[in-house]
Amino acid sequence: MDSQEILNSTETYLQKCVAPHADIIDSDSEALKTAVTGLEDRSLLALRVPQKWGGAEIAPEIFYQYQELTARYSGALSFLQTQHHSATAMLANSDNEMLKSRYLPAIAQKELRLGIGFSHLRRSGNPAVTATPAKDGYLLSGKVSWVTGFGLFQKFIVAAVLPDDRAVFGLLPFVKIEGEYGKITFSEIMQLIAMNSTNTVTATLDNWLLRESEIISVKPVGWIAENDSKNILNFLPGTFGCIQAGLDVIVATAKAKNSPLIAEACQKLEQKLDWLKQNLQQSQHSSKAEQLALRAQAIDLAVRCGHAAVAVSGGAANGTVHPAGRVYREALVYTVSGQTKDVMAATLDRLIEF
Repeated sequence: MDSQEILNSTETYLQKCVAPHADIIDSDSEALKTAVTGLEDRSLLALRVPQKWGGAEIAPEIFYQYQELTARYSGALSFLQTQHHSATAMLANSDNEMLKSRYLPAIAQKELRLGIGFSHLRRSGNPAVTATPAKDGYLLSGKVSWVTGFGLFQKFIVAAVLPDDRAVFGLLPFVKIEGEYGKITFSEIMQLIAMNSTNTVTATLDNWLLRESEIISVKPVGWIAENDSKNILNFLPGTFGCIQAGLDVIVATAKAKNSPLIAEACQKLEQKLDWLKQNLQQSQHSSKAEQLALRAQAIDLAVRCGHAAVAVSGGAANGTVHPAGRVYREALVYTVSGQTKDVMAATLDRLIEF
């Protein structure tokens, strides 16, 4: 498929098969699993796999559009596939050719899905997960505080801190194991206010042997901070999709209530989204401060649109399966996704403006 066919296939599938069940997908992991399988069946989970390994290897701007589409129709599905695609891209960029030859074709052939577990690198203080050099690799111990996709993914990428403060990244099985190569256990599935179906857990590693053959890369000290600084705008497509989801609810309500007042409010919010998109196109070479401000503005608008969707829906929005409530909760997730101290500060600066 060419780029436009990929986007058309994605939108058709999301509109016909995902949108009608979005509220159930948000809370039911089996429904989410079905939705993810639908993407996989259409070869939409190998978009960042290089063509030499059987993937689509689409351009970043096309992937941005794909991200926005999935977030528009289901935040839970969007969040889950983002984890998988992030892991896939990291694997594709590895220097471990044997590892890539084993797993990238498996992703392209719809046999493997990946999660990620390295947000703990952003935390200060003692490392949450450590790696001790061993004969055939590294012994990993500690708690991976946040891993999404238990029962939905087969493997996940973990990061552990070496004695010299570099970080080693490798692939681990996403199942409970206790044997000669150490121990991996998982907590009960966390109860979340949004995207609860994504099955997020904490992983505990006890002297798990990460073999050299499973190592993706070793990153220098401070890698996560540098990476976050480069990727400030990477969360905007998903946030834009959330904004559009709120607008969809408002548009539908305006029509159902035949309300010019609601329609006019929606038009003004749409103009704000258009302005943000124009600024995103022009901001790739903007200063870090300008990029942070743009991200904060997108977060603010997502929450405003979710709140507006609740307001126009009235008391019905308080129902557990009402789309306005779901979108509002999703906006809260995008508020803290990939959050750094700089992003938090920019968000607060935006929120205290009058």
